[in-house]
Amino acid sequence: MPLLPVILAAFFMYGFDGNVVNVALPAIRGDLGAGQAALELVVAGYVFSYATGLVIGGRLGDILGHRRMFLTGMAAFTAASVLCGLAQSPTQLVLARLVQGLSAAAMVPQVLALITTALPAADRPRALAWFGVTGGLSGVCGQLLGGVLLDGDLFGLGWRAVFLVNLPVGLAVLAVAAAVLPRTDTGRRPALDGIGALAVSGSLALALVPLVLGREAGWPLWAWAMLAAAVPAFLAALRRERRLAARGGQPLLDPQLLRGPVFRTGLAVNAAFMAYFAGFVFVLALTLQTGFGYSPLRSGLVFTPMAVLAMAGSLTGKRLLPRYGLRVPVAGGAVTALSLLVTTLGLRTTGADHALPWLLTALALMGVGNGLVLPSLIGAPMAGITPERAGTASGTLSTTQQFAAVTGVAALGGTYFTVLDGHGYATAAAAATWLALGAVLVMIGLTVRLGRVTAAAVRNER
Repeated sequence: MPLLPVILAAFFMYGFDGNVVNVALPAIRGDLGAGQAALELVVAGYVFSYATGLVIGGRLGDILGHRRMFLTGMAAFTAASVLCGLAQSPTQLVLARLVQGLSAAAMVPQVLALITTALPAADRPRALAWFGVTGGLSGVCGQLLGGVLLDGDLFGLGWRAVFLVNLPVGLAVLAVAAAVLPRTDTGRRPALDGIGALAVSGSLALALVPLVLGREAGWPLWAWAMLAAAVPAFLAALRRERRLAARGGQPLLDPQLLRGPVFRTGLAVNAAFMAYFAGFVFVLALTLQTGFGYSPLRSGLVFTPMAVLAMAGSLTGKRLLPRYGLRVPVAGGAVTALSLLVTTLGLRTTGADHALPWLLTALALMGVGNGLVLPSLIGAPMAGITPERAGTASGTLSTTQQFAAVTGVAALGGTYFTVLDGHGYATAAAAATWLALGAVLVMIGLTVRLGRVTAAAVRNER
C-alpha cells in the first residue's frame, strides 16, 4: 500500500477531531453537566496543546526519526481518543483533549516531513495537493459525519461515538503504517534543546491562551497583558536560539530556516490564508446554525460544494503549476476574493431568508479558488528543505498555520459579535467577511512576492 494514504489518514483524523467536537458540544453539556467554561476548554484545550507542541514535535522527528514519532503520536492519539470517549466528567474530558492535542503535535509534523523526505521529488506536488485537500475535507467531514454519528446514535453511544470511532481507524492506520513507512532516521542524535523548548512553548502559550479564551471572557486585563508579553517573550526566545546556533549548538528553532526569504515569505502566505479561512468558516457556520436555525448536518451540507470543488481545483492547480508557476495561486486568490464579495452581496441584499443560493454560489467559487492556492501553499515554503530540517520546518509551518487560524477566528469572530450587538446575523457576517477579504488581498500580494524571492533564489543557485 502506498505511503501517502496512510499518513494523510492521520492528518485527516487530526482535523476531523478538531471540528467534530463543535457538533457534539450540546450533547456533552447535557450528559456530563458541563458548564460553559468546561465546554470552551474541551475545544480550546485541543488547540492549545497542539499548537504549543508542534515545533517540539517536529524537532523530535528530526532527532528520533519521523517514522518513530509518527507511530508514537498515532498510538497516543488513538489512546487519547478512547479516553475522551470514556470520560465520566468534564474534567476528565478536558484532560483527555489536552493529551489528544499533544499527541497530534507529535504526529502531524511527521506527515509533511515524510512527504518531503520519503517521496520522490516528482511525486511531491501531487502529495502536497492531496495534503491540502485532506485538510479541507477533514473540517467539512467533521460537521457532516459528526451530525450523522449523533443523529444515528451509534450503538447508543451518543456523543462518545465521535471520539470512539478513532479506535478502529487508528489501529488500522498504525498497523499499515508500521509496515509501509520507511525509516528516515538520519543517524544524527543531537540533544533536544530543553530550555529552548520551554522558552518557545511559553511564549506561544502567552499568545494562545488569550486568543482562544479572551473573547468568551470579555477580553479582561489578563488577556491583554498576556498578549503584550507574548511578543517580547518570543523575541527573547528567538535571540537565545540564535546565540545557541552561533556557538555550534542545536537550537529548537533553526535560525537559518527563518532567515531564508522563500521559507519566511511562504510562512506569511500560509498565515494570511489560514487567518481568512478559519475565521470565515467559524463565522459562517455560526451564522447558519445560530442565526438561520440550520442543524449541524444541514450546515455541513452547505459547505459540501466548497469541499468537492476544492479537491477538483487542487488537482487542477497541481497540473498547472509546472507551466504557470505562482500565477496559479494568484489567480486562485482572485477567485476566492470574488467569492467573498458574492457572500457579502448576498448577505447584505437578501438577508437570512434568501441568502442560501448566494452562499452556495460563493462557496463553490471559494472551493475553486482555494483549490488553486492549496498545492503551492505547502509546497513553496517546503521546497528546498533538507531532510535533516524537514521535521523542524514542518513543525514551524504547522505552528504558523495554527496561530494564524486562532488569530483569524479571534479577529473575525470579534468583528462578528461586535456588529451583532446592534444588527442582525446577516449584517454581522457580512462585516466579518469584509475582514476576510482583506486577508485574502494580503495573501495575493504576498504570493506575488513569494514568486519574486523564489526566482531570485533559483538565480543565486545557478
